[in-house]
Amino acid sequence: MNKKSWHPWRLGGYMMFGVLGALTVSLMIVGLSGPVFAQQLGLVKLEATINPVTKDFIVRVIDEANRDGVVALVIQLDTPGGLLDSTKNIIEKFYESKIPIVVWVGPSGSRAASAGSLITLASDIAAMASSTSIGAAHPVGLGGQAPDKDDPMTKKIENFASAEARSIAEKRGRPVDIAEKFVRESLSLTSTEALNQKVIDLLADNLGELAKKLNGFKLKDGRTLTITNFNYKEYTMTWKDQLMNYLADPNIVYFLMLIGLYGLIAEVFSPGHGVGIAGIICLLLAFLGLQILPVNIVGIVMILVGAGMMVLDIFAQTHLALTAGGAIALVLGSLFLFNFDEFSSPAFELPWTTILVTVGAITALFAFMITKGLLIQRKKVTTGIEGMVGAIGQARDDLAPEGMVFVQGEYWKALSQEGSIRSGEEITVESMRDGKLLVRKR
Repeated sequence: MNKKSWHPWRLGGYMMFGVLGALTVSLMIVGLSGPVFAQQLGLVKLEATINPVTKDFIVRVIDEANRDGVVALVIQLDTPGGLLDSTKNIIEKFYESKIPIVVWVGPSGSRAASAGSLITLASDIAAMASSTSIGAAHPVGLGGQAPDKDDPMTKKIENFASAEARSIAEKRGRPVDIAEKFVRESLSLTSTEALNQKVIDLLADNLGELAKKLNGFKLKDGRTLTITNFNYKEYTMTWKDQLMNYLADPNIVYFLMLIGLYGLIAEVFSPGHGVGIAGIICLLLAFLGLQILPVNIVGIVMILVGAGMMVLDIFAQTHLALTAGGAIALVLGSLFLFNFDEFSSPAFELPWTTILVTVGAITALFAFMITKGLLIQRKKVTTGIEGMVGAIGQARDDLAPEGMVFVQGEYWKALSQEGSIRSGEEITVESMRDGKLLVRKR
């Protein structure tokens, strides 16, 4: 063999080529197969309302967990409820998932209320910590109050929601009668009661205890969970998810919209104070929230009309008639602003108290501004030529009949209207002519 072919540089090149090739093949294999979390549980924490943002987040996490190959995905749940459409989307994703979905209502003090109870029922394995609760899924009415039971629409929604609850319970082998009572009777159970009624599968006070109890757990489809790595692979919200979830609160969106709207109005009347910039920012954030929540365009129009009527009253001088009309339009617009289904949690309602206090404060502010404006208009003019009439001053020269007088901190040429006025005597201004004050002795 030619010794030249075994030169160290050439041999090193072959070795480097081999190493790089091996690394390339390894990376291709990993890229094709995705990350593998052998015998490990996935974890996602849902401590918020069930809304379009949290729905998208949970759906995305379920897809990621399936790709990652975790043994099962644990959803740590604490929610007051939410929107029925978002709840149905999450449950449908549960059914599609190839890995088991575990819903754990915890830690202690947490709840799976309203829509949260249906999500718990739809899981492959349902678990709760001590001192937690589940249930109370009865539809709510406008403003968060209990709806009229005799209302045909309320009955229709209640029947639909109870049918959904029964269907979920049947599919997961949970008690159908309890699921229906969650909706029709607002039944609420403690964790112990839920276990005794077979609504849930097990109790666990923390995630470590839950992982141990899940190891070896036999699913209803015959599969058995095997967990060797008891550390959780956690999935978290991005900053964008957190911001959008924050803006999914109708109360926050409502306040941002009104603050932004009246901030722009204030900037028009008193520019240069930066209020308009703050108003634009608030409106942009409100528009983001309005894209998430089900909005009634009629409600937005009525709010805009109400604000416009109040502004118009400043110029039209209708003695607060337009302000009163604007307040009524604001109240009606606030009530019709969101199109929430009656299954929604009270967390998704604008309470009457919030609407009345907010609109009342705005109305009082405009009433004060308009009242003050009318008083100022009726007040005697104290500036300019008109403000000089009736002013009291002092003669600084002998007015016989002309001379200088001192009035309102300034020297003026004056013309006496009643003979001569001696220097130092007080005078009263009667009028002005050709730039001279016409005065009389006081």
